Amino acid sequence: MANILPIIQIILAVFLSAGILLQQSDAGLGSAFGGGDGGGSRTRRGAEKTLFNLTLIVAVLFVVSAFIALVI
Repeated sequence: MANILPIIQIILAVFLSAGILLQQSDAGLGSAFGGGDGGGSRTRRGAEKTLFNLTLIVAVLFVVSAFIALVI
């Protein structure tokens, strides 16, 4: 288990990075500094919601694998 865990973490890290980078962001540079247009929240639908949920699952799996690596 100790030999395969780093490989699993690398794969999860790649999937997590790809999932985060593929998500659509409507935030501009102005909202990064506290500005923004004052728009309300929007709902995720379709493929965007699926990608968000998959990214969340991969993030949880990555954290679990990190804790397992800490214990081993």
